[in-house]
Amino acid sequence: MNILILVAAIVIALATAASLYRLAAGPTVFDRVLVAGLIGTNGFILVILIGFIYGRIEMFIDIALTYALLNFIGIVVLGKYFERNGGAE
Repeated sequence: MNILILVAAIVIALATAASLYRLAAGPTVFDRVLVAGLIGTNGFILVILIGFIYGRIEMFIDIALTYALLNFIGIVVLGKYFERNGGAE
């Protein structure tokens, strides 16, 4: 079971690394904000999987929920900011 969770964590980490290209080369600011949200979501999932690997899910779930909440608030704030400014880079 630990091997399966470890493989899932590695696949998600590779997907996160691959999405860094879109973050750097996104055609618009909104694409970059969307990818930042995706990276935050993948980070949330990775923290949960690390909790399963270490067998301390009760500790890691609090950290992951806090991280997800901050990620959501940050992405909404960035989206609103760029919406008001017309998406100027």
